[in-house]
Amino acid sequence: MRYLEDFKIGDYFESGSIEVTEDNIIAFAEQFDPQPFHLDPIFAKQSFFGGMVASGWHTAALTMNLLVNSGVNIANGIIGVGIDKLRWLRPVKPGDHLRIRTEVIEIRSLAKSEPKSENGILILHVNTLNQLDTLVQTFIVKLLVNRRV
Repeated sequence: MRYLEDFKIGDYFESGSIEVTEDNIIAFAEQFDPQPFHLDPIFAKQSFFGGMVASGWHTAALTMNLLVNSGVNIANGIIGVGIDKLRWLRPVKPGDHLRIRTEVIEIRSLAKSEPKSENGILILHVNTLNQLDTLVQTFIVKLLVNRRV
């Protein structure tokens, strides 16, 4: 388990990969983003995308799975306090294999006077890539991380 003091700016973490299937795309869309280009392969062929694509929110959820399993291994779990600059750069399609590359870009200790001062903020730049190393999503996430007390 890692605490705030165990991270340094420039640390990189890479994940394994996860396959995106048409069934997963449809199941996610039925529950969370029921648009026809996520649900219906025939409609999707006529759409802007020219075929089935995952919801951006599905890509974000898959990225969370990859982040949890990436080796970041934060002592109190991955507790997000904010996300910035979320961008979906390329559509994710059935058969894509996603992985993430994460970099620590900032570390902040909370002042003793602040609530939760036993914690700090870890800021990560998270890139989601497909099997061709094409960037499909990017964002900056702020995480609450325990300090060694």
